[in-house]
Amino acid sequence: MLVRISEIEVYAQYLDEYLQYARTVGVTSVCEEPGVICIYPMQLKRDSCQIRILEIYASDEAYKHHIKTGHFQKYKTETLHMVKSLDLVDMDALAPATMLQIFKKMHK
Repeated sequence: MLVRISEIEVYAQYLDEYLQYARTVGVTSVCEEPGVICIYPMQLKRDSCQIRILEIYASDEAYKHHIKTGHFQKYKTETLHMVKSLDLVDMDALAPATMLQIFKKMHK
């Protein structure tokens, strides 16, 4: 499993447009790619230009497949000028066995 938090700062003049791209690529990726467990974009309340995306992939191979898809490539190329900074922070899941329980709760 690969878990990552993408820390993104977006230029204010592109914020609304960027948010639409982030929503779209997340939904498309989760719906169309079996190896994408979660792509969950969030916006900091204290600074709306700060975006965090929780990314969870079934494997490194699933991630490598994801970044080659047409929808991801479109997102990357069409938002490149909107992004002021990007930091991809790889994480170690401390309790990966509970992940299934977390997502099951969403269906209740």
